[in-house]
Amino acid sequence: MIEKGKISGLQMAILLYPTIVATAELVLPAITGEVAKQDMWLSPIWASFFGYLSVLIAYRLHSYYPKETLLQYSETIAGKIPGKLIGCGILFFLLHTNGMNLRDFGEFVNGNFLEQTPLTVTIASMAFVCALAVRGGLEVMARSSQIFVPVFILLFMFIVVLLIPALNPGNIAPVLGEGLTPSIKGALVPTQWFNELFLISFLLPYLGENENGLKWGMITTTLIMITLVITNLLALLLFGDITSSFTYPIMDAARYISVADFLQHVEAVEMAIWVTGMFIKISVFYYAAVIGLAQLLNLSDYRPIVFPIGLLLISISMWAAPNLQKLTHFSSTTWPFYALLFQMIIPILLLLAVITRKKFSKTQLS
Repeated sequence: MIEKGKISGLQMAILLYPTIVATAELVLPAITGEVAKQDMWLSPIWASFFGYLSVLIAYRLHSYYPKETLLQYSETIAGKIPGKLIGCGILFFLLHTNGMNLRDFGEFVNGNFLEQTPLTVTIASMAFVCALAVRGGLEVMARSSQIFVPVFILLFMFIVVLLIPALNPGNIAPVLGEGLTPSIKGALVPTQWFNELFLISFLLPYLGENENGLKWGMITTTLIMITLVITNLLALLLFGDITSSFTYPIMDAARYISVADFLQHVEAVEMAIWVTGMFIKISVFYYAAVIGLAQLLNLSDYRPIVFPIGLLLISISMWAAPNLQKLTHFSSTTWPFYALLFQMIIPILLLLAVITRKKFSKTQLS
């Protein structure tokens, strides 16, 4: 195995939690609010079922190939050439998606805080820090996340508590006024965020002995769902029907906070949440891409390709879209279907192929 480090189930959960929550926490209320209206808080619940399914599929495949990642057993299941093609597709998806993650990070930081800083500098700075974490190995990333994720959660709860006095419970009514359809349509985009839990297939081979990967995967999915429900409720109870008109509703909610004309401008707290979460998210995608490429090329060590991949990610982030509006449009229209292929359909087909092969082998033996 290229990666020599081992992590615990808890560390795996701590890596995966911000990987999904980091981007969803800022933009999800605007995306779901446009379609689901006052039922937007239900959309993460429906979307979470796909998260549970992603974890279950990844774990079943892991049970058949416990020492291999997704790219490795794709070749084992589909054959050398089809497996290589599948691996190349997954690798392209990881690189493209992480380039978009870097662009999201840069657009948010420059648009809200560092307006005079070149976008490339902001993106390159984050890519460099993430490259150092990835080069340090999975254990370094896991231990870093153990420090940052509690801070991430505490700062988020800090904003939630400060916003409580300003919330209007009447904005949630009428619940299911137009039936289930709007909230289910609103779940389309968050479904693909939950499907990012397919990244667990790159972490399961490196769990320590006696670690229950399935249990921790399900716990992670539940915590993500609860966090996103709270996020959507905050935006809905504060802004009501105009939630979808904001690009970053939670950031604008943080600007709304004022306690006794003393505690104000806490958007810096939201900035800290974003940077912390995006560091872990980008690092996890970065790690999966580096490990995947090393395995695809049969390299003995992945570290020499870490920084070249970082340069490629910076290039992809600038190529992904000409501006924030185009990036947002792509993320909410095309990306869900594009992501569905690599995050759900391909793993399902691989699992069905394994099950069919096992049954056929048993039939021949009998």
